[in-house]
Amino acid sequence: MTTEDVLLVSDSTDTPGVRTLTLNRPKAYNSLTVELKERLLAALRDAAADDSVRAVVLTGTGKAFCAGQDLKEHVGLLQANDPAPLHTVAEHYNPIVGLITGMPKPVIAAVNGAAAGAGAAFAYASDIRIAASSANFLMAFANVGLGPDSGASWTLQRLIGYGRAVELMLLARKVEADEALSLGLVSEVVPDEELTARAQAVAAKLAAGPTVAYAKIKEVLAVAAESTLGEALAAEDAAQGALGATADHAEAVDAFVTKRRPTFQGK
Repeated sequence: MTTEDVLLVSDSTDTPGVRTLTLNRPKAYNSLTVELKERLLAALRDAAADDSVRAVVLTGTGKAFCAGQDLKEHVGLLQANDPAPLHTVAEHYNPIVGLITGMPKPVIAAVNGAAAGAGAAFAYASDIRIAASSANFLMAFANVGLGPDSGASWTLQRLIGYGRAVELMLLARKVEADEALSLGLVSEVVPDEELTARAQAVAAKLAAGPTVAYAKIKEVLAVAAESTLGEALAAEDAAQGALGATADHAEAVDAFVTKRRPTFQGK
């Protein structure tokens, strides 16, 4: 994979199938410029389409995971009467979140530090969130006279409930890693120096699993989140019917009968 200044894209040399996307503007706390958003969009599309990629890790460099929108660029463009900032939700944030949630393979957010605004929302949209002990989350949209974007209105309340979500958004209160764990906002908290290894280990486990089944699990959960029981049952039935015909299911059944560990191909 190629390496860009603002976004590092790498495939694991130790574990086939793991692709890591690293936001790389540490001096600006990995805040999101137009360039970084466009490169992230392209990298997510590539990961989704590449069958050799079976798990994705999203992380940042330096002291922050992602501080959200780069406000210096945002203000500069507005002062120059450039309409681009007014369209970034539709052109960048919504598609990024759609790609993360719709990724037909697991996405792990390795939250290495501060995650704010859209940056926090990218973590919320991921399937699994592992936080460093120095990580924290902040929904500060109200402080700049804005409402939530990047899907945070949908994802955050599903993770921690409406009451907690509205409190964090109205008060713009920072949530440290330990509280995030107690709220169910993250899956686990590890020492800073162990974050990369832990996220890669989780990704490696998932990359060796039944990728098509993972995609269907994400799909039926998304349906169930906003459907009737009958609709959820129908989605589950359709998914099971499709998965029953996969090579991975056949391999799992044979492995069970022959009392061995299955070897999944993601097909």
